[in-house]
Amino acid sequence: MAIIDVVAAKAHLNITFSDDDNLIEGKIEAAQAHLESLLGYEIETEFPTVPDDLKQAVLGLVGHWYENREATGENLFEAPFSVWDVVRERRSYAWE
Repeated sequence: MAIIDVVAAKAHLNITFSDDDNLIEGKIEAAQAHLESLLGYEIETEFPTVPDDLKQAVLGLVGHWYENREATGENLFEAPFSVWDVVRERRSYAWE
């Protein structure tokens, strides 16, 4: 289950129409999966209440991926710097 919903993502993106709801929902799921792979754990199993910075990191990825759907243009970085800040602070360095 995603830690943010389409309503929160659309508010973050300042989108009021529903044409891209399915696209945004897919980006939410992909962003959370990507963030969890960078962190080294599943967010919902790690925290009883999801911290706001992790929600913001997912929103940051969704926004970046929504606005930059192709690898062309001016924003040719893989993730916003704010996402990397959250990952650095919360990454698990435990090896099993």
